[in-house]
Formats: sequence, structure tokens, C-alpha cells
Amino acid sequence: MKTYARPLILVLAAVALATSVSSLYVHYQLINDPSYTSFCDVSETVSCEAVLQSRYATMFGVPVAAGGAIWSALVLLLAWRGMGSRAQETASAAAGYVFLLATIGLSAVLYLGYASFVVLQKACPLCLAMYASVIGIFIVSGAAASVSLATLPGRVGRDIAGMMRSPVAATMAAIWILGSISLVAFFPRGQVVSAGEALVAPAAPTDSLQGEELTQFNTWLDAQPHAELPVPNEGAKVLVVKFNDFQCPACRQAYLEYKWVVDKYRKIAPDTVKFVNVDFPLEAECGVANLHPSACEAAAAVRMARAKNRGDEMEEWLFSNQATLTPDAVKAAVRDVAQVTDFDAQYPKLLELIRAESKMGQTLGIQGTPTFYINGIKINATLRPIYFDAAIAHELEKASGS
Repeated sequence: MKTYARPLILVLAAVALATSVSSLYVHYQLINDPSYTSFCDVSETVSCEAVLQSRYATMFGVPVAAGGAIWSALVLLLAWRGMGSRAQETASAAAGYVFLLATIGLSAVLYLGYASFVVLQKACPLCLAMYASVIGIFIVSGAAASVSLATLPGRVGRDIAGMMRSPVAATMAAIWILGSISLVAFFPRGQVVSAGEALVAPAAPTDSLQGEELTQFNTWLDAQPHAELPVPNEGAKVLVVKFNDFQCPACRQAYLEYKWVVDKYRKIAPDTVKFVNVDFPLEAECGVANLHPSACEAAAAVRMARAKNRGDEMEEWLFSNQATLTPDAVKAAVRDVAQVTDFDAQYPKLLELIRAESKMGQTLGIQGTPTFYINGIKINATLRPIYFDAAIAHELEKASGS
């Protein structure tokens, strides 16, 4: 095994880097192109898009694939320069560093694999290739590392100093550091929520879809399948449905980014464009999975507040305080915002209504929040606001017969 350890690790690290970069490409395209369909969408359950659009695909707004690319590149450098050293001690130490990195990578793979297969019940081909590469590197580097891992922390400084004496190694290390920082700093991301942070929605953009770009988008929109949703439109020509979880960071982001669109149509077409929130809490008590422990209470609180004509204010409070939501905090908030003093008495009945909406989402195949439907057309949560606006305008124009 030791004879072939270095070439095996080089190949596996190269595969891991390639799959991470490919995942980043897909992630970027999903953000910037609403009509994009990834090359690794095989079926409903084998889909890169389904996994890369889930909450597990990012951490603090940064794609997990970015971490995979940084990790893979470092393993590749250690295997290429360190394990290729003529000094046996240096080569073995490099294998030890790779094994430590592989141990960290394996922990991440186990967590992400559980999220993918158990929670989302989806398989991402690119992710599977990454998982296999990490496991392979873990096994091979573990067999190749002959130094005691306990000695590695004490020799890190010495090994770095030795690397800096090599112009090639120092240059590659500098490129890796700068590349890693740039990737984390400049890749498009969502907002990080702070406790009690005031909501500041972006202003409406000054540009809009025009000409050929608008034509292509409308053509794509017309080609999409339509789902029948058991949600009354109450006479509206355009029904916009959002499957929502008040503890979902992406739902908060969509709430902010699409706010100007919602306000626009509530002002110019209050009777013809209807916006409806459908509860899809990621909490086992009233929905699916068990990721957001206050999601059921939050959904119930908004329903109670709506009965007091304070639904919008309650939604804003929940998204403003999303980072610190607890069931008790939600109960206190709905008491302050909407003067609801009998939360516990109302909760069981509302829980049944929330469960019914969650089942509706499951029947439609909803895998994550937010998921939008515009007149039955499923819309990704990554759709840029000007496209969201254009989709509503197009459906309104069709319904009006213009």
C-alpha cells in the first residue's frame, strides 16, 4: 500500500478537487441563471440541484463545495511536494498531515451524507464522487503515515520553515492561501443572520429584463410544467405560493430580496396578484425532518397574529430574531406583537392546520424551503428578484389576455 500511496492520493485528491469545482460551478449557475439545469440531474432522487439548493449546501452563506475545493487543493499539494520528498521523515510526516486532513474530511462527509440520504433523501452524483475520494484518501494516508501523529503538532513550525526555503513550495502555498481567501470572500452568498438584527430589505433595482433576455425567460417559463395546488386564489389572476419555514435562513433571505416585488404588486394589483404563505416547517412535531426546533411555534404564532391583523409584524419579528428563536421566545413575542395571551390553548388546533399544509408540500415533492409556485409553476428559491418580478408580470399579462 505504501508504495502506491502517493499516486493514489494524488489521483483521489484531483478527483475531489474536480468534483468540488464542478459543484461550485453548478451552485453559481443556479444563483445566476433561473433556466439552468445541471448536467448531473439524473432523476427526482438523483439530483445535484436538489442537494445544492438545500440548507446543507452552505455554511454562513459560503458553499460547502468551497471548503471541499480548499481541502482538496491542500491535500494535493501535500501529496505532491511533501510525500514526494526524498527525505523519508518528511514524506512520512506529509502523509500524517494528509491523514489528519482526511479525518476532518471524513467527519464532514459523514454529516453531509446523513443529511443527503436520510434527511433530504436525495443523492448528488458530484457529492458521491467527493465522498468516495475522501474515504479513499483517509484509508490510503492512514496506511502510509508511519510517524506518530502525536509528534506532528510539535513539528509544524519546522516543516513550514522548511517549505518556505523552497521557492516552488512557497509559491504554491501562497497561491493556495490567496485562492482560498478569494473563494470565500468573493463567491456569491446569502446573508448571515445576527440575533435581533433589524431587517433591511434591498431597494428595488433600477434595471429590469428587456429584449431577448426577457423573451428567452418567458419562453422558458411557458415550457415549465404546472402543478395543481389546493390553494384558493380568491379571484386573483396570479397566485404566488411560498412554502415557508420561519427558522430557515434561505426563507429570510427570500423574504428580504423579494419584498420590493411583493410590495409592488400589492400596490398596483392588490386584487389580481395574491401572495400566500404555506407552512412547511422542518420540525417533526408539525412537519418534516427535525432541524428547526421552534418552527412549529413560529408558524402558529403568525396564524394567531393574522387573526389580530398583525401577521406582517409577526413575520418581521421572527425573521429579525431568527438566530435566537426558542418556543418560549416566540410565545412572548406573539404576546407583545399581537396581544395573544392564550398561545397554549390555540396551539393544538393550529398544529393540525400546519400539518395539513406540510402534507400538501410533501405530496408536491417539496424538499426544502423556500419553494415558490407562480400559477402552479415551480420556482427555485435562488431565482434573482428581477426574474421573480418578470415571472409574475408574464403570468399577469397572459391571464389578462394582453
